[in-house]
Amino acid sequence: MNPEEFFREITLRICSSLDIKVVLTRCFEYLELHFPLDEIALDIYDSQLSAIRRIAHVAASGKRVDEIVPLPENVWNWVRNLTEPMTMTASTDLPVAQATAPLVMREGNSDLVVPLSIGKKKIGLLILRAYGDEKYERKHLNLIKIVSEPFALSLSNALAHEELLNYSNTLLDDNTFLQRELSSGLDEEIVGRDSGLRNVMDMVRQVASLNNTVLLVGETGVGKEVIANAIHCSSTRKEAPFIKVNCGAIPDSLIDSELFGYEKGAFTSANKDKRGRFERANTGTIFLDEIGELPLPAQVRLLRVLQNREIERVGGSKSIALDIRVLTATHRNLEQMIREGKFREDLWFRVNMFPIFIPPLRQRREDIPALTRWFVRRKSKELGLRKPPAIVPGALDRLVKYDWPGNVRELQNVIEREIILFEGGPLEFRSLLPGSEELKSHSFHKEPNLPEPVRLDEAMALHIGKVLAFTKGKIHGPGGAAQFLDINPNTLRSRMQKLGIK
Repeated sequence: MNPEEFFREITLRICSSLDIKVVLTRCFEYLELHFPLDEIALDIYDSQLSAIRRIAHVAASGKRVDEIVPLPENVWNWVRNLTEPMTMTASTDLPVAQATAPLVMREGNSDLVVPLSIGKKKIGLLILRAYGDEKYERKHLNLIKIVSEPFALSLSNALAHEELLNYSNTLLDDNTFLQRELSSGLDEEIVGRDSGLRNVMDMVRQVASLNNTVLLVGETGVGKEVIANAIHCSSTRKEAPFIKVNCGAIPDSLIDSELFGYEKGAFTSANKDKRGRFERANTGTIFLDEIGELPLPAQVRLLRVLQNREIERVGGSKSIALDIRVLTATHRNLEQMIREGKFREDLWFRVNMFPIFIPPLRQRREDIPALTRWFVRRKSKELGLRKPPAIVPGALDRLVKYDWPGNVRELQNVIEREIILFEGGPLEFRSLLPGSEELKSHSFHKEPNLPEPVRLDEAMALHIGKVLAFTKGKIHGPGGAAQFLDINPNTLRSRMQKLGIK
């Protein structure tokens, strides 16, 4: 066959598509007219894995092959130093023949192996296979050699295209994730910044432009997440991602994969790589709410992140460098937890670089009227009301005098329930304030009617069941059973499982 015509025909097919599988199929259809050929494949060298990775394969039978073949060090070096096309069979007396047998050969097959490189960079292999022994001759070697460079360019372009698609998918994934995060109120207004939260906001202004780790301390519902938002939005990272993680809402078995991500194959359902929250926050800020709920093993890995600014995915061995700022928050006494052996002292020293205490609502009652107006306006807008409902005289005073053990979150819930129930009418806050006659009359607050005697587990199961009935099955979040029982949601789930509560 005329070598120039062969080169031109193969090159035309290589340049016909960016899809490497389409290219290889068109080349297969042409090559089988001139070569003994039953299969053709393109493989790349994966230096990270010291392996050959198959990226495209065409076979007359349509059968599948292994995608990755790890190589011993001596074979890896031999393959990388291959410079000329060669033929192989299953009986070929070379280390590479045995090591790559799952990928390039089977008993009774002949393989024509062509190394592909661009300049001095060796990128992979082109493999032609014919069923039967000794199918390839010197003329086949000489002919395929003249198209090794176009195949190398095609392989290189395919890798660049694959990388571009992966980058595009990463951006799409990030955009979807961040849109979800933004919908939770990144730029939420801080009510009380010039009154009850004045000292807090002074500290926010001092630390926002720095890269220090910040610990926000305060009771549940005081607005720690809102203050974390303010720090991020006032920092030099404000245009970068702001990723929020509630450490108490993630089951212990999922905490590592959620925070650090995982590699494909790390566990049964890991059918693709997944980036964790830390990777998503790269160049931006990550907010670890309820850091005191982290199990001790996760605390060790978090300590490494704070020390080295790098992570490893679950199932991976490669360290991934990060450029992030870490904000943390807790409602617990971490120093007491250290004494009890529940929180690492070395992690405490890392997160407590710049603590900010956020006072409970009962210590800044002057903010309650403004907060009430703000929540009324926001909920009215959500419900599509023409105008916010009025507040009857004396109702605001009742809100100010109440101690709000659930803080701002409890105030928000009470206001939203009142607006929904009164359907745009004047708001009185008589029946829905905690401690009111309506709530006291609810079965959840009545003395339990227990048989005598009763085991502790039975009493506990009955009480948890009543709380779940009151919350309509909701466990986590504002108004959830865990909040009423004042325990961690994961602890409640474990206790429910132990007691047989579904």
